[in-house]
Amino acid sequence: MNTLDFVIIAIYLVGLLLLGRMFRDNQNSKDYFLGGKQFGWFSLSISTLATQLSAISFVSAPAFVGLKVGGGMTWLTYEFAVPLAMIFLMVFLIPPLYASGVVSVYAYLEKRFGRSTRLLLSGVFQISRAFGTSVMIYAIALILTSVMAIPMWMTILLIGVVTLVYSLQGGMKAVVYGDVIQMMILFAGIVICLFFGIQAIGGWGTFLQEVDPERLSIVNFDKLGLEKGDEFGFWPMLLGGFFLYASYYGTDQSQVQRLFSAPNLPTLKKTLLWNGLLRFPITLTYCIMGLVIGTLVVLRPDFASEIPADKPDLMVPVFIRDFLPHGVIGILMVAIFSAAMSSLSSAVNSLSAASVEDFFASKKELSDQAYMRYSKYTVLFWGVICIGLAFFAGDIADTVIEAINKVGSVFYGPILATFIAAVGIKRIHGTAANIGLLLGVAVNVYLWLFVPSVFWFWWNAVGAVVTLGTALLLSYILPSDQDEPLVFSWDPKALPWRKIAILILFFIGILVFSIQFPDFFN
Repeated sequence: MNTLDFVIIAIYLVGLLLLGRMFRDNQNSKDYFLGGKQFGWFSLSISTLATQLSAISFVSAPAFVGLKVGGGMTWLTYEFAVPLAMIFLMVFLIPPLYASGVVSVYAYLEKRFGRSTRLLLSGVFQISRAFGTSVMIYAIALILTSVMAIPMWMTILLIGVVTLVYSLQGGMKAVVYGDVIQMMILFAGIVICLFFGIQAIGGWGTFLQEVDPERLSIVNFDKLGLEKGDEFGFWPMLLGGFFLYASYYGTDQSQVQRLFSAPNLPTLKKTLLWNGLLRFPITLTYCIMGLVIGTLVVLRPDFASEIPADKPDLMVPVFIRDFLPHGVIGILMVAIFSAAMSSLSSAVNSLSAASVEDFFASKKELSDQAYMRYSKYTVLFWGVICIGLAFFAGDIADTVIEAINKVGSVFYGPILATFIAAVGIKRIHGTAANIGLLLGVAVNVYLWLFVPSVFWFWWNAVGAVVTLGTALLLSYILPSDQDEPLVFSWDPKALPWRKIAILILFFIGILVFSIQFPDFFN
């Protein structure tokens, strides 16, 4: 990197600080955590995608596709369940949550089951999200440090402090509009890497001749995820993935808060529709980028020698450093910064919303001034926690990313089942729901510790079934002292049939495309 690259990075960071200052006039919770409910479907959709297309995805997914042993385009199977999960959310789960008018999604559970359920799930979210975010900051700082030749502590502080300042000032408006800018930069970075990678190989024709055919396969119907080494089969990725994505997008505060920021239900449903449609082509683009750069690694021993065998995630950063011109390197470094900052800004804003709504404001009325004071204090608190933990993540960073995904799958299914019970099953009461939740988590922990042959994607489905089945059974056995609850009622005429049809056709389309994908290279 040279002076031009550092100037580009500096301009970007200053621009983000100015963005936060533009949106500093927040008056109440609706302004600070929901952006005054003034966002359109485009900004909400792009913001959601920016959070999903994290810095880890930008560097790790291409390395998995192009370099890691046992990797390849099978990464795309992560996307199969997304359109189906979006249908479930827009038809069943999200409309009643949105109509309830809550800021924290866990507040709905208190209305339905009681305060203990709300605090339990909100606490789990806050601890796990802070931990996962700190590891993300560390992992990206490690990669940036290797390319930019600046100390690790400086990289962590650049990511953390700048993100914290603009998030603290601007609230949800700064987060969402910052995400839109960051998403555009990040996708431009992917396209730039793809273009220069093909040029370095010698053209598209050379790439087609040299690409490893074993890395082209996406769909495998034989792998059921019930034996060691039997992961990434169609059925575990589809069924387990459905429960994972329905829970993540429908019950995780960091994602649901964006949906609650929509001005009305039609905008919310359009946001879900476009999220279901745009994720696959974006993921496909950076997976192909991984194929191209991975092929270049094979063709260029000098390039391969620069990537440590135990750190394949350095493939993309080393490519940026060694194969791109100055100026463009600065833009690509900005792209990686963008992805990291998008994830961090979303995390601290949602952590603050959960803290204030679930632990400070749920039992007493706060004035707008007091609410804003608590909100900014908790943004600052969680920002400092995430940045601070990043300095201590080094000893566990090699394995913790996979561990975090597993931890998420331990909880996602049971949490989703709890919300399904709250929204749609009238008989289930709070005591039964809590016991079902704990048993569902316990079963998943048992599978993790004692049945390692079961692919962890299955835990999402298993935990949901155990939780829901237990809660329903206990509701017939244990007495309930709750009032008659209100549950969601379907109105077939009000269902978004056109959006449902589009997502079903899109699911069929991406499945057919994925099956035929290897044939495109023959």
